Amino acid sequence: MILTLPWLGQKFVGWENYRDLVTDPVALGSLSTSMIFVAVTTPIEVLLGLAMALVLNESFRGRGWLRAIVLIPWAVPTVVSSQMWRFIFNDRYGLFNYLLYGDATQLYWAPLAEPGLALLSIMVADIWKTSAFAALIILAGLQGIPGELYEAASIDGASAWRKFRHITLPLVKPALLLALLFRTIDALKVFDLVFVMTQGGPADTTNLLQFYGYKKSFAEGMIGYGSAIAVVVFLLSFFLSVLYIRLLGTGLLRKAQQT
Repeated sequence: MILTLPWLGQKFVGWENYRDLVTDPVALGSLSTSMIFVAVTTPIEVLLGLAMALVLNESFRGRGWLRAIVLIPWAVPTVVSSQMWRFIFNDRYGLFNYLLYGDATQLYWAPLAEPGLALLSIMVADIWKTSAFAALIILAGLQGIPGELYEAASIDGASAWRKFRHITLPLVKPALLLALLFRTIDALKVFDLVFVMTQGGPADTTNLLQFYGYKKSFAEGMIGYGSAIAVVVFLLSFFLSVLYIRLLGTGLLRKAQQT
């Protein structure tokens, strides 16, 4: 039963959709795929964002232009960037195959049709697009660090690594935590990339949980079941957010209370 229609004599669905969910092998596979997607893309995006933010925080000629260029992938609509990466990985005229094989078109192949590479291709597209968002958050944190701290460290003879380890990293942790939270939540809700690039295939290897909920709700008309999947995605986001704050943010809150 999908909907509650008491005026038509239908009984309340209760926990039926959730019971079906935990016994649905496709749903469990989608959950596993989503967690792999989050575990791989989120740390890479935050680390790349940190590296880009460190570069963009330096003073050099053309810094404003470089900041604008770095933000272009994030500013491009996800549907557009998804279509771009779909063309890049195309098995007939894609840039990926051209860089590997040149004009030897008989060697071209389709990464998006390979069960072992389709998810990796979507990860690459997601990392390319959203690392700039993490960089923007971390850059804001870096610009809040007083320059006097670095000057004092230079006078004391501290190396660049020691400055980063003992000044930059501790003071930018709130921004890193925020970037990690945002990217984890967004990674759990990825839909556009899968919809445009693979439609969940091949063989459900890119069937992320959010996309599976969409298919159940709108392609199969199982609104209640799709809503149950949406609730699971929300609960996962909430649980991981609390976990991050407990593991990484407790020390930050303690320091804030002391000050």
